[in-house]
Amino acid sequence: MNPVSRSASRSITTLASREIYRNRWMRLREDEILRSNGNKGIYGVVDKDDAAIILPIDRGRVWLVEQFRYTIQERALELPQGGWEMEVEFPEELARGELREETGLHAAEMTYLGTLWIAYGFTKQKQHVFFATGLTEAEKDPDPEEHDLIVHSVPVSEFEDMMLNGVIRDGCTLAAWGLYQLWNARKAKPQP
Repeated sequence: MNPVSRSASRSITTLASREIYRNRWMRLREDEILRSNGNKGIYGVVDKDDAAIILPIDRGRVWLVEQFRYTIQERALELPQGGWEMEVEFPEELARGELREETGLHAAEMTYLGTLWIAYGFTKQKQHVFFATGLTEAEKDPDPEEHDLIVHSVPVSEFEDMMLNGVIRDGCTLAAWGLYQLWNARKAKPQP
């Protein structure tokens, strides 16, 4: 049984909505809302198209990308991830494209692990999680925004250490690793 009742749990009603800003990557809207306790308010929402995050593992190594993230004014290590700024009909196609663009890798097999909401406190964006295996090198095809991207290949144990010691702090990377660990554990033992 699903512990979250979707229909009975709506406690906020949208009274009005207006777009405040739009660019190629996102749309920002401001909604006038009414809470179930009778209080009115506003809610700012960033709408973005679906994205993908890829966990490429081969021969005990994980491929990561390092890039400057403007919002935090730091370089960050994370799993390859991104979107195409348009609706996505086939998430695996997006995942394969992002993997090639950012790392230059082609995966013989892509296993779908699940879907995450990215920071749903303020943004409406889904991220599809894929486990990529059977990796071969192809040519990188980075977007102009990814001009400073550096690809790293590290042993799985080092990747785990980087998450534990705070070198990797990307929530999507951490969540994707958690989904992978659950998938891998269930695959290893028979389910009742």
